[in-house]
Amino acid sequence: MRINLKFYLLILVFSSIVSCSKDYEVPQDIIVHDFVWKGLNAYYLYQDQIEDLSDRRFNSDEELNTFLRSFPDYNTLFSSLLLSTDNRSLLLEDYNTITTSEIRTSFTNGMEFGIIADPNSTENVIGYVTHILSNSNASSQNIERGEFFNAVDGVLLTRTNYESILITGSNDFTLSMVNFDGNIATPNGKTVSLQKEAYTYPATFLEKTIPLNGEDIGYLIYNNDFSKNYLENLNNTALNFKNQGVKKLVLDLRYNIASGAFASNIEKLGSILLGQFSDEVFIKEQWNTKAQTWFLANQPDSLLNRFSTLLNQNTAINHLELTDIYIILNGNSFTGSSAIELLINSLDAYMNVHVIGNQTAGNNTGSITLYDSEDYDFGLKDESHTVALQPLVLSFLNNNDQTYDNGFSPRIQLCNNEAPLNLGVLGENSDPILNSVLNYITNGNTTFPACNQNNFEFIFNSINQQRTIDRGVFIKQDLPNTY
Repeated sequence: MRINLKFYLLILVFSSIVSCSKDYEVPQDIIVHDFVWKGLNAYYLYQDQIEDLSDRRFNSDEELNTFLRSFPDYNTLFSSLLLSTDNRSLLLEDYNTITTSEIRTSFTNGMEFGIIADPNSTENVIGYVTHILSNSNASSQNIERGEFFNAVDGVLLTRTNYESILITGSNDFTLSMVNFDGNIATPNGKTVSLQKEAYTYPATFLEKTIPLNGEDIGYLIYNNDFSKNYLENLNNTALNFKNQGVKKLVLDLRYNIASGAFASNIEKLGSILLGQFSDEVFIKEQWNTKAQTWFLANQPDSLLNRFSTLLNQNTAINHLELTDIYIILNGNSFTGSSAIELLINSLDAYMNVHVIGNQTAGNNTGSITLYDSEDYDFGLKDESHTVALQPLVLSFLNNNDQTYDNGFSPRIQLCNNEAPLNLGVLGENSDPILNSVLNYITNGNTTFPACNQNNFEFIFNSINQQRTIDRGVFIKQDLPNTY
């Protein structure tokens, strides 16, 4: 029987296997249905918890086919075979829509900002500048972090018009700046004209060393994704820090737009940050029972991601060999992302990892893209359709076999939003977040200023809308021929 795949024979999991003709062909009307069921049956992380994915659920191909035809479409079938709590596994109608990460660009004036409600109005709002992008149009204007505005081209900003004016409106506009004390916004006569233009984001936003108690603390604001595009830049940054003797690093991700990543890139980043543990295991993979048994018997090393010495074929990694890292979380309300959670857990087996932010979600699972082919790879895929699956297939563990399904609790708990009246200067002690981290490094103090003492209503943040949907961490894996 074709549903009892060679994969199962290899791992010797099943004792009762009924052989069917090797000439069996899947009926044309359920080709995608068949692919969905068999892909999930072989690799879905929770396969053993789904009754209809059981290897003993059907006694023949005909029984399976009858089951598959009971669903009006393959999307309905796919959804029915997932855990009710699984909101990450995906069915893609067209695998041609899968894209690789590119260098981050946009059409922007370079001012990042937030919007709060005007305390004295039910309709009006007030904007505040969170930061200015280097070498952008705004960087050449008289405007800086912590300033306020309430009108554009003479039109007061309201709950209903700020988006159409500031985001989707004219490429050129003039801000009317105001002084704001937390209650009353008072026009100060200052105007700032901004112009949107094509912009390529720098690899890093800010990197510097901060002298503290006789040692240099590295400080890095990193705002981009964790793709291969920026690893070489981060490797160069690591060399700069290494040459200055940095052993402790504050990695500031508060404006980072990334969410997921490939596990291989997180391993490369970990190798940059550490490096004194050559060839040790950084990330372990735990698949479902069937797949894990096969991998352990046939290719056990594929379950282990070890520290690298090379970034690519021609570039050596500049190992920082840190002892401590202080990670200011990314994500809305400083709750992190799946990629950062994997980094935290993996580093934790080798160094002191200090989380700054709020409780993370505990996204400890990984996905893979499956195509309709004998080994679920792209090369020999069925050309009759373009459906691909991206199911959860594994859990991640570190070298100490620790995982993180309950997430991470912060050493310093931050407010959900920065305080508009007290933003300070990025990279300086006047920034309340950085100041709290430096105090923690110095004396272990974990306190942070009280949150939202002015009871502002936070309406919008320009960084939040740029953050990608967190589809989780992906892996690339050679899978066995299952036909």
